[in-house]
Amino acid sequence: MSTRPAQQTIRPLEPQDRAQWEPMWRAYLAFYETTLPEAQYDLTWQRLQEPAEPMHALGAFDASGHLSGIAHIIFHRSCWLPECTCYLQDLFVDPANRGSGTGAALIEATADLAREKQAGRLYWLTQDDNTTARRLYDRVAAASGFIQYRKSLDQ
Repeated sequence: MSTRPAQQTIRPLEPQDRAQWEPMWRAYLAFYETTLPEAQYDLTWQRLQEPAEPMHALGAFDASGHLSGIAHIIFHRSCWLPECTCYLQDLFVDPANRGSGTGAALIEATADLAREKQAGRLYWLTQDDNTTARRLYDRVAAASGFIQYRKSLDQ
């Protein structure tokens, strides 16, 4: 998709990237103190690789081909815009690569993809106490001021 400084390449994840993607996604989930059923990893990877799905995955690779960051992206309709909306659902950079510009490069590559697909908006969420990520986010985007709520659908 695009090349970034420090010999970093951002591109869509391909089937052969699964072995590097899964441990990184598990690390992302562990950061947020959550786990998923084992079958969800296969299902998510399947969706990310299916061209008909509105889901995409980008990876940041160093010069040796090592995956250093991931972005999961979902396009959806909106009642507020005629164009689709781009949701950056997951963004994770290997702790050893934080501060290297990888997160910013993944956000910019996501914005490039959103422009390519003629999205009307790009947005993402983070926890209010994720100060490290918020320093980056405050530099590259504007906080919306909205607070997310979730209601259990178990009952």
